Amino acid sequence: MKFTLTLPLLVSGLFFSCQKESQPADNTVKAVMDGAVTRLYQTLQPEQLDTISQAYVLQFLTEPEKKVLATQYITFEVDQPVTVSIMRHQDQKIPPFWLKTSGFKKTKLVVKNEEYTYEVWQKPFEAGNVELGINGFDKHRPVYFISVGPQKPGNPVTITNVFPADQTLAILRLGAFTYHDWSDLTLTDVPASLRGQTLFQTIRGRAREAHLIGAFRKTSTPATAQPDQVLQTWSGDAATTRDIQWRTAATVSDGLVQYWPLGTTDTLSATASVFKMEDRLLQNDRYANRFTAKLTGLKAGSTYGYRVGSKTGWSKTATFKTQAAAPEGFSFIWFGDTHKSPDWGAMAQQTVRRHPEIAFYSIAGDLVSTGLHRDEWDELWQYSGGIFAQKPLMPIPGNHDSQDGLGAGMYREMFSLPKNGPKTADVPAEQTYAFTYQNALFLMIDATSPIEAQTAWIQEQLANSKADWKFAFFHFPPYNFEEDYADIRRQWGRLFDQYHVDMVMSGHVHYYLRTKPMLAEKPVSSPLKGTIYTISIGIPSHHEDWPDEPYAQVRYNDGPFYQHLKIDGKKLVYTVYDKDSRVKDALTITK
Repeated sequence: MKFTLTLPLLVSGLFFSCQKESQPADNTVKAVMDGAVTRLYQTLQPEQLDTISQAYVLQFLTEPEKKVLATQYITFEVDQPVTVSIMRHQDQKIPPFWLKTSGFKKTKLVVKNEEYTYEVWQKPFEAGNVELGINGFDKHRPVYFISVGPQKPGNPVTITNVFPADQTLAILRLGAFTYHDWSDLTLTDVPASLRGQTLFQTIRGRAREAHLIGAFRKTSTPATAQPDQVLQTWSGDAATTRDIQWRTAATVSDGLVQYWPLGTTDTLSATASVFKMEDRLLQNDRYANRFTAKLTGLKAGSTYGYRVGSKTGWSKTATFKTQAAAPEGFSFIWFGDTHKSPDWGAMAQQTVRRHPEIAFYSIAGDLVSTGLHRDEWDELWQYSGGIFAQKPLMPIPGNHDSQDGLGAGMYREMFSLPKNGPKTADVPAEQTYAFTYQNALFLMIDATSPIEAQTAWIQEQLANSKADWKFAFFHFPPYNFEEDYADIRRQWGRLFDQYHVDMVMSGHVHYYLRTKPMLAEKPVSSPLKGTIYTISIGIPSHHEDWPDEPYAQVRYNDGPFYQHLKIDGKKLVYTVYDKDSRVKDALTITK
């Protein structure tokens, strides 16, 4: 049944009770939107949430709330009179509600990048505060960006107290980045009168901050009192520790792991920490609790049984095996992009039966398609069929997990991973990390974070490692025919050459590739002389465009695949399988 949301339908006591003219408790866009969403859930039926329009939203919000949304999205101070230019995507159907009423006027100027055309709106400001509002309620991804110029030409403008604090500033010119998270998209047409002004680059994901129109979602697997989404990782020594994570409804406040050496009745327990996850637009499961228990003091090379839960319910019993005290050989499986796909899940569930001996799994980024939607994570865990309760998952984020430049916050909430990455605010903890498993070093690198901020850390890890085998995982592939990652080849590739990284695992471009051994960006004769770069894809895919790649050894323009690596001392056996367990590529390296 389709509902049409009209104002007379909602003129009720409940509606007017929501219009109390009080100042928002927290004078931020987030606080206003959190409160508005809460009241919408209280006011509307689920079917009505899908019919919300801007006209309704503007009558639903209080005047103080609208003032916050009109003034607290971008703020800064200037030391002299300036003109602020707002570049608004001309195809956005509904302009920001505050644009005209705050005094901005549309000009005849136009700014273009390689994808979009922007109309220019301008307003003069005196020295002091400048306050600008939201992009809209409709999640229009080409978010507006601004430039600031002096009213008196030649007077340099000093800009201070910028909010948000991580706002990036540049110079408005041809070739400048429009979005700081989309460096391939550059300005191609800038009016002479605007060139040289201070450019406030924008973030596409900021369109989500006030998203209400067509915004509400549901998950097919809402959290309950029964633990689910049980997941193994480790954040310490893989021989003596194991981290167990799971989910319950937000009403369950405590959690415990009970575990025991297999074959004994000695039951130990570890109390879990709990974190309340919120996805405010997930109408049937806005809040869920995520638990993490860190098991320590385990015996190396031992198998344990375990279960998770509390008095409200327990999970099924599963097992885990710690790393051996001395190298005895091991294997692992990694996937390219999984994008919470049921096709990937069907293949992944078969891998446990085909390769029960593996020590762990990894995913080279893009675990889901929209990293800020918890319902997509729910799908990932549902389709995986519980394999990560049986074997640890040690992943890295991709660009879809760090959706639209907003970061990988929900990714970090899902996983407990080593916190030994670069000590810089530019690289959030647990997104880049390293671990050694037996005689192999694994560099798990977040390529969505700044390249240069991680280069010194990569060199330090490689220089200090005595491992026989060295692997690097990161999402963006240095060798591919779709996107040029010259900065990665230049900064990280030289280190892989210098310290002889054996293999690099990536995803992103949705095809399979194994390069020839590469040294200084040229093929060499042996894996002992160069690094092999691999790309894989964990979901169905197909490339019609298929140009030659002179560095390629083996490649396929479709998928899905998974990679099984077995290490036995100085011997590595690399095997690639399709979903039907047919071998698609194989390689043996002996040192």
